[in-house]
Amino acid sequence: MPARLLVVVKSGGAAAMPEWRAAFAHALPEAEVRMWGDPEIVPAAVTHALVWEPEAGALARFPNLRLVISTGAGVDHVLADPDYPRHVPLARMILPETRDGMAEYVGMAALMLMRDMRTIARQQAEHHWRIPPEMPLARRTRVGVMGLGALGLHAARYLATLGFQTSGWSRSAKTIEGVTTYHGMGQLPGFLAQCDIVVNLLPQTADTVGLPDRARLSLLPRGASLLNAGRAAHVVTADLLALLDEGHLHTAMLDVFDIEPLPQDSVLWSHPSVVVTPHCASTPSRTDRAHRAAALIRLAETGAPIPDLYEAARGY
Repeated sequence: MPARLLVVVKSGGAAAMPEWRAAFAHALPEAEVRMWGDPEIVPAAVTHALVWEPEAGALARFPNLRLVISTGAGVDHVLADPDYPRHVPLARMILPETRDGMAEYVGMAALMLMRDMRTIARQQAEHHWRIPPEMPLARRTRVGVMGLGALGLHAARYLATLGFQTSGWSRSAKTIEGVTTYHGMGQLPGFLAQCDIVVNLLPQTADTVGLPDRARLSLLPRGASLLNAGRAAHVVTADLLALLDEGHLHTAMLDVFDIEPLPQDSVLWSHPSVVVTPHCASTPSRTDRAHRAAALIRLAETGAPIPDLYEAARGY
């Protein structure tokens, strides 16, 4: 008799499937786990999907799909499919490891940007010894986080523990101990004006795409830096490069890009004021993600509330 649960996985390709199967065998032994695109799959038998960037129309081929789970914190890659079956619940992958990894990446990046490590690395490559004229300190550096969801909230708290003067901006009002908060479009200019480093961790929605554009990034103090670990679509790359070239912004550290892997001919690789990291800010192990997916599937199967579900009304 076929398994009652059939989970299809699209993440990492064929090379990743042994690891996915082993993890699910431990976390959800009652499920059969098959690779995305397996020609032997009977579409009507598929009950759950764990995916990253599924092809347009693919999920709609499974008429009995009960839950779709993104292998990452974002779901825009699923919603980009115009044929995505909107009646099927869609869950984001938010784990303690995701929150901790993002917070530590943001903390590391803020310290690097504060200490101007991009310039120091370039000086090493040029065999140039130059001691900075002054030593910056976290307690004298203002770091603002755009987006105070699960990841942004944790990152803001972590920055505060490092001693940074920490602020945060979100669509609705929030109160966070040790963090000065701003909310709504009316308070966005004031938030940006007091950031030496601004961190983008916004969800990708119709309202946030292109939000940190030239006009808004120009509100940052001259010499400020940007860290984008949210979505590439948030930041208008041409505007960012123009502000870097003009000297209004000092450094941009980017972990997300319109095309990934970043094309070899991209100017971002060699721009003197850009630090590129390969979308590695916070990627939990496949074992951790399989265990989280198993927990979400069990909740869905029992009719219990599912955490981290996409809500169309708020756009994430």
